Amino acid sequence: MANNLEQQNQKNLQPRPPVVVILGHVDHGKSSLLEAIKDLKITAKESGGITQHIGAYEVEHKGKSITFIDTPGHEAFSAMRSRGAKVADIAILVVAAEESVKPQTKEAILHIKKAGLPLIVAINKIDKPEANPEKVKRDLAQLEISVESLGGSVPAVGVSAKTGKGIEDLLELIILVAEIQNFQGDQEGPGEGVVIESYLDSKRGPTATLLLREGVLRVGDIIATRSVFGKLKMLENFQGDGVEKATPSMPVVVMGLGAVPQVGETFEVYEDMESAQKYVAQKERKEEAGEVFVIEEGKKALNIILKTDVRGSAEAIAEGLKELPQEKVILRLLKSDVGDISETDVKLAKSGKAKIIGFRVKTAPTALVFAEREEIAIKAFEIIYELIQEVRQMMEKVLEPEKVRTEVGRMKAIAIFLSEKNRQIIGGKIVSGEVRKGVQVDVFRGEEFMGRGRIINVQKNKKDAERALRGDECGVLFEGDIKAEDGDILHFFTEEKRKGTL
Repeated sequence: MANNLEQQNQKNLQPRPPVVVILGHVDHGKSSLLEAIKDLKITAKESGGITQHIGAYEVEHKGKSITFIDTPGHEAFSAMRSRGAKVADIAILVVAAEESVKPQTKEAILHIKKAGLPLIVAINKIDKPEANPEKVKRDLAQLEISVESLGGSVPAVGVSAKTGKGIEDLLELIILVAEIQNFQGDQEGPGEGVVIESYLDSKRGPTATLLLREGVLRVGDIIATRSVFGKLKMLENFQGDGVEKATPSMPVVVMGLGAVPQVGETFEVYEDMESAQKYVAQKERKEEAGEVFVIEEGKKALNIILKTDVRGSAEAIAEGLKELPQEKVILRLLKSDVGDISETDVKLAKSGKAKIIGFRVKTAPTALVFAEREEIAIKAFEIIYELIQEVRQMMEKVLEPEKVRTEVGRMKAIAIFLSEKNRQIIGGKIVSGEVRKGVQVDVFRGEEFMGRGRIINVQKNKKDAERALRGDECGVLFEGDIKAEDGDILHFFTEEKRKGTL
């Protein structure tokens, strides 16, 4: 019986298109390369229908399909991997020919190795005069990425996202690697895969891009992730055209879920709504029984409510926020959701004493009025890096200003000319540094600290002076809570408050 079932499963397995993710250092041309592939392989009429960032698209090269995952960076890709979701089949490492290996290149290599993905190196910007592809290859060899032209096993190709040079060669390499790896998928069973993007559409409701890994997905199927379930009302391909079914490696936009799922969640097809609902309820109970977040006594916290355009943005932002130092200030994400900022968000911010951060979203007029009345801060951003920097500054503002003391000079008291209430005229000699009006003073008698005060005035040769320097004899008008005596050492210093740093 088991052997028959295994044979049946083997019959269902058929070749499927490779799923490709593009990783690399910021500004090395990951997005530009994706755009260049789109421009080459998707006609203007076809690509004109792609208005919403759905996280993936398909191209055809010599009659064979390739699916590209369009993530907001390898931070989001890493977040998917950490959930154990099998996302990509092949990784393309983009390295700029004129800059070579950079910190994020090394991070990307670690992600690729951890995921165990077949790798293709795309040396971008070869059109630039200062391009040095051979240096890139040598630098990669230092990181145990040995390309074929240097006797290694990793295929590499020079490309220019700007001119389009090498794009056809890159696609050829992808097809070749896919044929060697022989990627297969079940073409008949119930569909299963991973959520690669999600957002709240103002007209269509919760919307998600699913990448099918096995089986078939059809309109009317009931699916569930760990957080949501629902009956699929509509399926669309990456160009927005309605389709009746999706097959392995195909990205498909779906509607009909009860809420917006998290990026990186896996999904499966269930026989009925009751089974799907039961699965979600079990996962929710496990999560509710998980670890409770507690702030250590004496530590400060900054509470954040994050609203983004799509789940992929939230994933990338969350990964960036994790990198901020939290030894002095704990960063708490009270809520992370997709969609515009609502009055409900502002009310939560008020009760939770939180700041509201929006990424590529709008603020509802009623929410704006309520926020102004309650003095709730709302910050909006279009660039992830700027958002992260603003949160860092918010965290620093939570810290108490640090008092910074700067030593100015010292004077040995020789004579006391006038003494009344809390003021004295002290004559002495500057033994180091200088003294000037307005500085603070610590008075020491031998090793013992006697008290503190400040300098009201400085005189040299019985005339007012701005300052007296080392070796000068002068008189100072001292105001303080103690009486200085002959032989005391006066330590002059300034003290200023500086904003706290993480």
